Amino acid sequence: MKYSKINLAKQAISHKGFVKKIPDIFRMVNMWRKGEYPVKSMDLILPLIGLLYVLSPIDIIPDFIIVAGVLDDIAVLSLAIPKLIREVDKFLLWEAEKKHSTESSKIIDAEIIK
Repeated sequence: MKYSKINLAKQAISHKGFVKKIPDIFRMVNMWRKGEYPVKSMDLILPLIGLLYVLSPIDIIPDFIIVAGVLDDIAVLSLAIPKLIREVDKFLLWEAEKKHSTESSKIIDAEIIK
């Protein structure tokens, strides 16, 4: 079975609605850059660097080393995508609270439904 970065990326973006959250990711990064969304820089930068590493043709372990070359990409994706999705979910809750909060009402507890 031949592995390629394209197939690996296709499998990764099918992870629990990742494609649907791409516009939210861009909006979250824009609001963070403008200073509107308060989040630790590393909570955004590390998952984004992980995605860039997988898409980049430069690897620590080259892809022509069949098993090890693919395993390092899988390991990075398995850490980066869930972390990024959790951050997007936090952002969406923050955004909803910001939009709907007034002095008399505030979201105290919410459940994320997938």
